[in-house]
Order: sequence, then C-alpha cells, then structure tokens
Amino acid sequence: MLIHPQFDPIALSIGPLAIRWYGLMYLIGFILFLVLGKYRAQRYPERGFTTQNLDDILFYGVLGVILGGRLGYVLFYKPAFFLAHPLEIFALWHGGMSFHGGFLGVLVAMLLFARKHGKSWLAVIDFGVPMVPPGLAMGRLGNFINAELPGRVTDVPWAMIFPNVDMLPRHPSQLYQFALEGVALFFLIWWYSAKPRPPGAVIGFFLAGYGVFRFIAEFGREPDDFLGLLAMNLSMGQWLSFPMIVVGVGLLYWAHARTKV
Repeated sequence: MLIHPQFDPIALSIGPLAIRWYGLMYLIGFILFLVLGKYRAQRYPERGFTTQNLDDILFYGVLGVILGGRLGYVLFYKPAFFLAHPLEIFALWHGGMSFHGGFLGVLVAMLLFARKHGKSWLAVIDFGVPMVPPGLAMGRLGNFINAELPGRVTDVPWAMIFPNVDMLPRHPSQLYQFALEGVALFFLIWWYSAKPRPPGAVIGFFLAGYGVFRFIAEFGREPDDFLGLLAMNLSMGQWLSFPMIVVGVGLLYWAHARTKV
C-alpha cells in the first residue's frame, strides 16, 4: 500500500514570505507556455504570430485563468455559500478554482487580444491552445503535492493513503489527471496541430480531448463533499465536461466541413 509523502506545501520561506509549491507549479506552467509558444512562433511563421505576441497572449491568458477560474468555482460549485459570503469571492488564498470557468475566461481574454491586434479569434485560440496541457499537468502536480482532491476509495494495487484525509486506500486521481489531461493531451494536440488545420479545428480537438480525458479521470476522483454525485451518478466535473465534448466534436465537424464547401 502506498502512502502519500505529505509534502510541506511551502517550498521556500523567507521571513514572513512563503512560496508555496502550488504557486510554483502555476509559474512553471506559464514559463512552459512561453517556451513552447515561442518555439511554435518560430517554427510556423506562416501562422502570423511573433515571439512578441506571446507576452501579450500570456498576460491576457493569466487574467482569464484567474478571473474565470474563480468565478467559475463561485457559480458552478458553491453559489449559495458565496451569495451569503460575497467577500469570500476575493479570498483566493482559501483555494477554489474551476478549470471550466478558467477556460471560459481565457476564451474571453483571447477575444480581447484578437481585437487589439486585429487577428482572427479562432486563429489566436488555435495557435495558443496546444501550450495549455503542460500548465494543466503542473496544476495537477500541485494538487498532488498538497494532497488535495484525492480519489475515491479503491482496492487497486497502486491505491494510496492520504493521511490528511483518512486512512483508507484511494485512487491517486491527481496523477491520473496529470497523465491524461496534461501529458497525453499535450502529445495528441501537439501532433494534431503540427500540420495546417482549418480555423477552429485545433480548439475543437482540444475541447473534445480534454472533455473525454476529464470525464474518464472523474471516475477515480472523489466528488466534492458539498456536492456529491449528481444526476445519473455523475460528478459536477463530468457534467461540465460533457458539453465540452459536444462542442469540440461539433467544431471539428464544422471546421472541416467548411473547407470542403
């Protein structure tokens, strides 16, 4: 039986200043976005993006992730609580971010970027989305280090005990999501986007791929205790992923169908 190492969530402290592993994972994710983005800009100059554009894309993207992620958590997961305690919306240090909300925030942010630079919104998203999965992978590593979002109770040989939760063997679901949403999705979308694709196809591929991987991983993840399982014994994460799959497949069909007209 594996036991979670119970890492100290604080990576480094200097006096009253504490640098947490979770924050470092976000930072590494943003750095990977820049490195991979600059490679893509230099490798595919015909797509119309320069290395200078990457700085603006990252700035807008960070705002979208933070604002959208927080608002998504407020609206999708605990609306009643935050309605009763509105000031808690701004208490980001207490945790609570939603990927689905963060992704919607990034879409809005990229629309603002596209308008500012006179570029196609779909072209901006198609260019940037292949660099997203490494950031997702880093976020899941941060969850694992913090021993948060543990999996459901199981008897599989690689089950892990999270002493901060209980002494029951559980799926290390953070590592499932790291492998699926981070590593596997990155290689798939990097391969798919290497060749010219019609506008909207790459983001469609990402939406469908993320939705499928997240839906699968949720079977091993413990549902939020304040929500539990919803209709059809599916979690909130699965219900939010289902429309991503539908929209992603629809975008793929639409993008390729337009090129045949």
